[in-house]
Amino acid sequence: MIKITMFSSADKVAGQGVGSAYLELVNLLKSECSDEFDIEINRYQKSQVSHYHTIDPRFFLSTFSRRRGRKIGYVHFLPETLEGSLKIPQPFRGLFYRYIIAFYKRMDQLVVVNPSFIDKLVAYNIPREAITYIPNFVDNQRFHPVTVTEKERLREKYHFAQDKFIVVGSGQVQERKGVPDFIRLARQNPDVQFVWAGGFSFGRLTDGYSELKQVVENPPANLRFTGIVSRDEIAELNNLADLFLLPSYNELFPMSVLEAFSCGTPVMLRDLDLYHAIIAGDYETAKDVNEMQMKLTLLRNDPARLAYWKKRANLAAKEYSKDHLAKVWTAFYEQQARKGED
Repeated sequence: MIKITMFSSADKVAGQGVGSAYLELVNLLKSECSDEFDIEINRYQKSQVSHYHTIDPRFFLSTFSRRRGRKIGYVHFLPETLEGSLKIPQPFRGLFYRYIIAFYKRMDQLVVVNPSFIDKLVAYNIPREAITYIPNFVDNQRFHPVTVTEKERLREKYHFAQDKFIVVGSGQVQERKGVPDFIRLARQNPDVQFVWAGGFSFGRLTDGYSELKQVVENPPANLRFTGIVSRDEIAELNNLADLFLLPSYNELFPMSVLEAFSCGTPVMLRDLDLYHAIIAGDYETAKDVNEMQMKLTLLRNDPARLAYWKKRANLAAKEYSKDHLAKVWTAFYEQQARKGED
């Protein structure tokens, strides 16, 4: 049995995808791979594999211990992907960005959730052979399609009209997520119900906090900000929606999109290059807010088009199922443990 220690503080900050990805992986390994792995969380005993999910300074210091075994780093962000997320003044921003890369360079192997990040890490002088691509996934026991009757019940629970077209987005309320465009679309479509599930996970450090806070506290009548909610509530909101919309400007492999796919909800995304390698053809694309408006109108008026993207969502959900990823992670950890013994 391979001894693995997970190092993470991701679940201490609610409403962020890093925490969701971390919890999904731990739950997967404990439920599906308990015979292969002995897993501990944030304990500094001797391990064959130490998997770092967050870049806490105390975790960085622990990498200098020989007891850590093979060190694995999960790459959920790079310095450039934090632009538009956190408001960090100079010189602290530059120091923090250098620290991120220094942390990654302390690892024996990095895991990226999007292959487009491999070249970017190589540009930071990290060997290509030290980088592995393993996609995110979600638990289909929590995120799954519901019946028409259940959808009606959920709309009643959240006090939404049964005949209303509902657009749901989820994630932290921040500039990078494209929340201002989501707000603009709500104002342009007063007969459509918009819902944003998420809040200010990092408070005043959030980029654009003051402006966004004003709208969150006084939104248009057809726009509801739920604040930070549980993952079960995210699943319910995805299932009562007609369309999931994430107008984000920069992502790796957003858990929110996988959650929508797993619920069989049609998805519209800003057309980002980084999506092309992982989910091309599975979502309605839009290059900017004007095209989002045009595509939204098309989807509302063309049930066949909406049904097509629902079918694509269901197909994508199968590709990123937990059963498949359990095998991938098992092979990966076994390989890393063997390398640690060499």
